[in-house]
Amino acid sequence: MGILTIPSSFYSHTSFLNQRRSRLPAKRAHLLRRPISCQTLSEELHCSQIFTNTNTNTNTNTNTNTDSKDEAAMKIDRRKMLMIGLGGSLHGATGVARQAIGYPIQAPDFSHCQTASEGPKQVNCCLPLSSSPIIEFKRPSILSPLRVRPAAQFVGKEYLKKYRKAVELMRALPPDDPRSFATQAKIHCAYCNSAFDQGGLPGMELQVHNSWLFLPFHRCYIYFHERILGHLIGDQTFGLPFWNWDSPAGMRLPTFYDEVGTSLYDPLRDPKHRKHGVVDLDHSLIDDPLSDSQQISQNLKLMYRVVMTNGKTAELFMGMPFRAGDNPNPGAGSLELLPHGAVHLWTGDRAQPFIENMGTFYSAARDPIFYAHHSNIDRMWTVWQKHVVKKTITFNDADWLETAFLLYDENAQLVRIKVKDCLDTTWLRYTYQDVRNPWLNARPTPKVRRSKAKAKVAAAETATATATVNKEKMFPLTLSSPVSTTVKRPRVKRSKEEKKAEVEVLVVDGILAVKEKPVKFDVYVNAPNDFGRLGPEASEFAGCFLNPQAGHETRHRYTLRLNITDLVDEIGADGDGTITVTLVPRTYTENLEIGALWIEFLST
Repeated sequence: MGILTIPSSFYSHTSFLNQRRSRLPAKRAHLLRRPISCQTLSEELHCSQIFTNTNTNTNTNTNTNTDSKDEAAMKIDRRKMLMIGLGGSLHGATGVARQAIGYPIQAPDFSHCQTASEGPKQVNCCLPLSSSPIIEFKRPSILSPLRVRPAAQFVGKEYLKKYRKAVELMRALPPDDPRSFATQAKIHCAYCNSAFDQGGLPGMELQVHNSWLFLPFHRCYIYFHERILGHLIGDQTFGLPFWNWDSPAGMRLPTFYDEVGTSLYDPLRDPKHRKHGVVDLDHSLIDDPLSDSQQISQNLKLMYRVVMTNGKTAELFMGMPFRAGDNPNPGAGSLELLPHGAVHLWTGDRAQPFIENMGTFYSAARDPIFYAHHSNIDRMWTVWQKHVVKKTITFNDADWLETAFLLYDENAQLVRIKVKDCLDTTWLRYTYQDVRNPWLNARPTPKVRRSKAKAKVAAAETATATATVNKEKMFPLTLSSPVSTTVKRPRVKRSKEEKKAEVEVLVVDGILAVKEKPVKFDVYVNAPNDFGRLGPEASEFAGCFLNPQAGHETRHRYTLRLNITDLVDEIGADGDGTITVTLVPRTYTENLEIGALWIEFLST
């Protein structure tokens, strides 16, 4: 497969960003579809849609008639400065509900629900309405039992008997019961497939993926799901299992999920992966011809890259800020891309149109293994807090801490829970079985010796210096085949102190897919000519972009950020003024657009 080599001089990300900043927020495409008819919620729910003063609990109307022009300008300036400081872009300073800039996202109004979509498929993910007032979440007493979530590979017969029974009882509940398995699955669909607007902001899509909301939302969601299961079997100590796919002992589909006729079985899984094979944490819908030992080694090195390397800052690991009034999908964290997205694709049935059930947002939670998968994703958050950032509050930002979700508890009561409520698992009275994390020391290794790596960069610079491609015609770039280009590094030979204070980040911006299919491409730095054979075990692998729904009908542009601080050291390129970036399409990248590439720095 040939590579299109592009000179570094053909683009500047400035003009591209200016185009994005001048756009008004994208109008919700689903507003043109048939809304689901819902009965009116209680006054409590409607009151929750008005922005509240985070210093008090009183409701405050913040429409533009009460805000002065100076106040509005100050809010826009604050947002702009925040985003510039984070290396992001401002998506228009005016438009729908622009006065909300810089506020935390409020919980959605369940009575204003749209049909969710997956390609041509229209799905009713609307949730049952509550006639009772919404209750505010309160942390469980420290005297309440501590739930211990076990590793799936270590559970015993008695535990499995209880687990199967709990899910069986949940499946047997009426569909309109908020605790039923059907409704629990709809929760994920509603929050992830454009069924809801941001609370108080009609027309502004609520999306809990591809931002700093990914981990806290799923933690809260799984927490209440677990409590419902325990309540149904009368066991307050019941904890969901976690699929320990990051450890060799857990890198296969747990067998008890594949027993036909039990409550944990789902027929829509990849038949090639159900009985055989080690899970591929870098799965691209193609089974690599690796031995089990090779796949395990690759998985461990990928985990190191995801958590230890790309997790150096909260933005890089958890996702970029997403505030009220923002367009969705500002940028996913490394954990959401891999292994999270890859395990979803590996588990789903490739014979289905959208790799149902696990392979797409709207149906993923219909498979019981979804909850075990996300239990381990949640555990990765705790491991990262302990080994990388060594703190609980990773975004000391009120716009994150005060973001709210509405979820049902074990009593079918609607509860408003905020991000600040769920930052430590012990606050929620659960923990994880203590298991080894063998990937903590599985550092990737370079495939090209340092001297050769430098020679390749020099050769690339020479080649691009003689190219005569018109930069205005090259971007947006169509990624139908591998593409290599040189990218300028603004700062080289930084000291250890400088690298500790700021990480060097490669930005791939303006990613736009036109197919409503899973999109994946890999990113390599100074890769050798046989880059096709490289994988996550190589130092040259910077990371990947993976999104099960990148081509969703609302046509969002995405941004990928990858920490390359350690990488350039490992390949001996720290003193080089440019690096060669190679983008390798893996899954459904036909007509995929790339807007720009550049390097920025993020504070740790």
